Amino acid sequence: MTRETELLERWLANVEEPDLRAELETFKTDEKAALEAFHQDLQFGTAGLRGILGAGTNRMNVHTVARATQGFADYLNANFDAPSVAIGRDSRNKGEEFVRRAAEVFAANGVKVYAYPRIEPVPATSWAVRDLHCSGGVCVTASHNPAPYNGYKAYGPDGCQIATEAADAISAAIEGVDPFDGVKRIPFDEALAAGTIEWIGEDVLDRYIDAVEACSVATADDAAAAKPLKLVYTPLNGAGLECVTRILERVGINDVTVVPEQAEPNGDFPTCPYPNPEIREALQKGIELCEQVHPDLLLATDPDADRVGTAVKDGDDYLLISGNEMGVLLLDYIARLTGEAVGAEVLARKVAVTTIVSSVMVDAIAAEYGFEVRRVLTGFKYIGGVIAELEAAGEPERFMFGFEESYGYLNGTHVRDKDAVDASMLICQMAQ
Repeated sequence: MTRETELLERWLANVEEPDLRAELETFKTDEKAALEAFHQDLQFGTAGLRGILGAGTNRMNVHTVARATQGFADYLNANFDAPSVAIGRDSRNKGEEFVRRAAEVFAANGVKVYAYPRIEPVPATSWAVRDLHCSGGVCVTASHNPAPYNGYKAYGPDGCQIATEAADAISAAIEGVDPFDGVKRIPFDEALAAGTIEWIGEDVLDRYIDAVEACSVATADDAAAAKPLKLVYTPLNGAGLECVTRILERVGINDVTVVPEQAEPNGDFPTCPYPNPEIREALQKGIELCEQVHPDLLLATDPDADRVGTAVKDGDDYLLISGNEMGVLLLDYIARLTGEAVGAEVLARKVAVTTIVSSVMVDAIAAEYGFEVRRVLTGFKYIGGVIAELEAAGEPERFMFGFEESYGYLNGTHVRDKDAVDASMLICQMAQ
């Protein structure tokens, strides 16, 4: 009997969920599918878990989520007194189910849970970790991966994705967990009634929007001189609609047409199965609407609303602005307005952070304005790490802007992840 066959029999003996059981039954006569589902465990790393939805150890399902959460809970209990977590999710299929299962496991292990009651952007989870003084966080998301995927993003107490040392310790804890006999769990509604699970209140999200608004570098005079901006926006059936439209309204961007086919959350992403704002196919519905509405700008946030893509009219077509191009434009805009506000001497102490593979134009802009540039490895957790270093030195105000060439931007210290809500505001104000 092969390892895969043994695992299949064990899962059949323990799994109760009808959809998973039905899939497991098909594995009896589909050796290739069984091998793909059981030949390894989903690997837990600095990005947490990510994989195709389905039954098996190599798939995202309530049992692999529960096992990972048990390991994360063991890690939190070993390293924090009275640990707590904030949990969020985007529009991915099975997201609500995974949030409930993770919350049940954390609560059963004595970890206080704060959970968003509806889908919200990834940066809102990073914000909640910090705002609620949690020991860690989880966001159920697969970012811009194709529709069959979901994931489990883990955060540390600083609201940043976990670093390698923590990921290794959590992974080691997960290795010792049996997915059926080794997971503690309490029913969600029972834990909610007992107060060990608590919904995140509207006040937390309001404070997040306030914090994003505070990141604006535009002055009252800038706002008064700004021309009206006409915008087409698509959340790509993801989590961006609520927070992006709220922040745009806050800063006076009111002429916003939302792509109707992509407005509502839908984990199947029916109009763009690969919902990546870097590619034209994902923006095609938005471009078609632009041909009717004739806006100044098209914005598209990915499903978890941590990245934003942009397109502008270019002759008879629409041109997609690359991540490097937008990063450079935003850096120049922020440096110019910051310099006007605080003067060259203060600007010289500011720090911009980007990756080792991002545009060399960053260095030319830094030379022009006189601020410092730090380059880090690819991954926004490294940009978050620089913010943490500045904060530890008592100098968080030195952080001016961070970006990745993969469409991730941030100019505040309110979160430690890329933030498409913040970036959408900045892009629109820059366009005015």
